[in-house]
Amino acid sequence: MNKTNTLLALAGAAVLMASSPALAQAPAAPEAATTAAAPATPAAATPAPAEAAPAAEADPASVAEATGGGHGGSLTPITMFMIAHPVVKVVMIGLLLASIFSWTLLIIKLLELGGLNRKTDKFLEAFRGARTIADMRKVATSDEFDGNPLADMAAAATDEIELSRQAGLAVTGEHRDSVVMRAQMAVAAVQAGLASRLSTGQQFQASVGSSGPFIGLFGTVYGIMNSFIGIAESNTTNLAVVAPGIAEALLATGIGLFAAIPAVIFYNYFNTRISAYGNRSDGFFAELMNGISRQLEKGA
Repeated sequence: MNKTNTLLALAGAAVLMASSPALAQAPAAPEAATTAAAPATPAAATPAPAEAAPAAEADPASVAEATGGGHGGSLTPITMFMIAHPVVKVVMIGLLLASIFSWTLLIIKLLELGGLNRKTDKFLEAFRGARTIADMRKVATSDEFDGNPLADMAAAATDEIELSRQAGLAVTGEHRDSVVMRAQMAVAAVQAGLASRLSTGQQFQASVGSSGPFIGLFGTVYGIMNSFIGIAESNTTNLAVVAPGIAEALLATGIGLFAAIPAVIFYNYFNTRISAYGNRSDGFFAELMNGISRQLEKGA
């Protein structure tokens, strides 16, 4: 009987120990460890998107080919010209040639107008020393003043008087006014060509000054359009990749302004110089006619 009670007591103690909370949680430890270890899988997998990121990036070589870039070094105007689209290159070359021709005309015009004023000063000094119409003609037709507009005007007037004399026409007395009128018409014919003679090259300067920026802008628009097409095809907006194409396009506008700005400035400057010389020729016309009329009235 005592043995039976002892066994029952041991069995009850075992049941109580099995149902105890502390012991009931013990087997769950491996399960908790498994659960704790579970988050390690996403953590370990975290670098995966970073590895996949380059796959989403566009190939720089293909983007460079599409946009005209591809030079990783520093961009210079020559580099940008070399990588430019053929259409943009044609625009740049045309503007550069126009600029070179424009600067050539500027230098020629500066030398021409400078020499013209110096030669005119010498001619006026010699002309005002003439005492007769024959002396005026001699000064106007001398080799020293050959090609000078004012000398040509004086030569035309005195030649007309000489032709009238050779034709047996009276050039003095009551016929003086008709002779002076014919001389004025001869001078006016020379003076009419003076404006076109002095304005040679001005039309080209005006064309470069007015159209140069727009031609450059056309090259810029075309180049940027081509760059954006490359961006769309490569699915990237990486500035280092698309910047060369945009820079080369903007270079076209820069060259257009480089050609246009000097052309506009010197076009206005030369127009002022030409206008001033025109006023000078008008003053000489009056002086010439007065001198001829005075000499004819004296019977020279």
